[in-house]
Amino acid sequence: MFNYLRHINKTWINYVKLTRTNSYLKRMNSDDCNSKILDYKKIRNFSIVAHVDHGKSTLADRLLEKTGAIKPSTENAQVLDQLQVEKERGITVKAVTASLNYTYNNDSYLLNLIDTPGHVDFSNEVVRSVTACQGVILLVDANEGIQAQTVAVHSLAKRNNLIIIPTLNKVDLPRADPDKVKGQLNSLFNIDTNTVLSVSAKKGWGVEELLQAVITRIPPPDVDLNSYFKAHIIDTWHDKYRGVLCLAYIHSGTVEVGKAVKWKSSTKQHTVKYLALLRPGEEPIDKAIAGQVVMVGLGPKGGGSVGDHLLSVDAVENLETTSTQAIKHMVYAGIFPADQSQHVFLSDAIKKLALNDSAVSVNVDSSPALGQGWRVGFLGLLHLDVFTQRLLQEHKAEAILTAPSVPYKIKLKGAKIIRHYKSEEIIITNPLQLPDPQHIEEYYEPFVIGTIITPVQYIGAVTTLCVDRRGSPLPSNAVDDKMTMMQFILPLSEVVIDFHDTLKSITSGFASFDYQDYGFHPSALVRIIDAV
Repeated sequence: MFNYLRHINKTWINYVKLTRTNSYLKRMNSDDCNSKILDYKKIRNFSIVAHVDHGKSTLADRLLEKTGAIKPSTENAQVLDQLQVEKERGITVKAVTASLNYTYNNDSYLLNLIDTPGHVDFSNEVVRSVTACQGVILLVDANEGIQAQTVAVHSLAKRNNLIIIPTLNKVDLPRADPDKVKGQLNSLFNIDTNTVLSVSAKKGWGVEELLQAVITRIPPPDVDLNSYFKAHIIDTWHDKYRGVLCLAYIHSGTVEVGKAVKWKSSTKQHTVKYLALLRPGEEPIDKAIAGQVVMVGLGPKGGGSVGDHLLSVDAVENLETTSTQAIKHMVYAGIFPADQSQHVFLSDAIKKLALNDSAVSVNVDSSPALGQGWRVGFLGLLHLDVFTQRLLQEHKAEAILTAPSVPYKIKLKGAKIIRHYKSEEIIITNPLQLPDPQHIEEYYEPFVIGTIITPVQYIGAVTTLCVDRRGSPLPSNAVDDKMTMMQFILPLSEVVIDFHDTLKSITSGFASFDYQDYGFHPSALVRIIDAV
């Protein structure tokens, strides 16, 4: 019996040794690949930005194929769109990173690609992504030309001082008119037409030249390898066994598995337990340097949140931080469990999903009819729809939603009521939160600047629509002899419900629409309901 147990024990020890050896060899192999690009001057960080449906995900597929990250196949479609909701809807809702190896002039480069969403409701994903980039591929459909979101992402790239590689896609289609679209780029953005590249993401035309342009036009990251380790978090997600995993851009220093680190928001010390490149699947590494975009895990209790900074324990406290723009939620809705017995389960699901979707805000709410729930803020109606769909698909959590509404701001009067709310001005996301009218001095309504690009023959219909929605016109610009860019100041409440559908209807589907926050402005408002 003793010999048998000794044999079993010896077999187990040998198995553990073999497993560790295989794991070590796998890590060593990946480290060999990583060591080839440990010169930060051979790193290029870039995003693909465009209007929705201009072919970002298809281009990302071709880039993955050209760099050997995936095998060429006709079945490769939206490889980086990993969520079920993305595959069903055919849109990108989460920015995804892929670290690609590419050889140019006998030098090995690491290309950190970030595929971003194109819909305005997920613009926060684009904003976070560009903070880890030095350049962008501005993709424009050679058939449709410049659209509203094209203007928005170009402006975002300019504000972040990023190198822009203008690229026309779908040049293989019969309706493609590259010369016309190049003229639009020159007219609106003053882009030299000789710098515009042409590709067909579907057929792979011009992808090799685009990769070379990424290397030659986009500079390496401006980092300091000899300084303290510092990284900022651009995305987080929850793993059942490893806890919170973070996607981090390293600004300075180096990080290794086993290194002691701390969060800028906390003094508690943690140990780096997981470190990997996303290719797009995880590839474990032991070390990463400044300029890289890597996955970092600190274990089940390590924590992590988007926008926070991860530092070495000896880092000085006055390190310059990456500025992040405050998220302004456009739509609020109540989320309640179908049965109050499911409250804890739904609460856990919302917390995990909110960890992966930092654009939402979650606050405890209650309803006389529905019981305990949450008031959740979103960037738009599509964002709300996708969030609830992900709750069901990824967490099997069913929920009841209240009618969406926009936030309002009110100015209070009376010392007693001001002391009660601890402020003279408060934001209202639910009509039931409104104080009595005698305590309100003024109402403020959220407005946006709407950008519409439309064929010139629909200018009259678009103007009528916007004026009917209480819009005020701003100066317009000609895109070319057939298209014009119009701008209006519009109340947010007139935009979020059915404005986009109506715009598409009156322009036969040719107009595109995008909007940006314009703040709160005085408005004549009154509460028309007394209960939810």
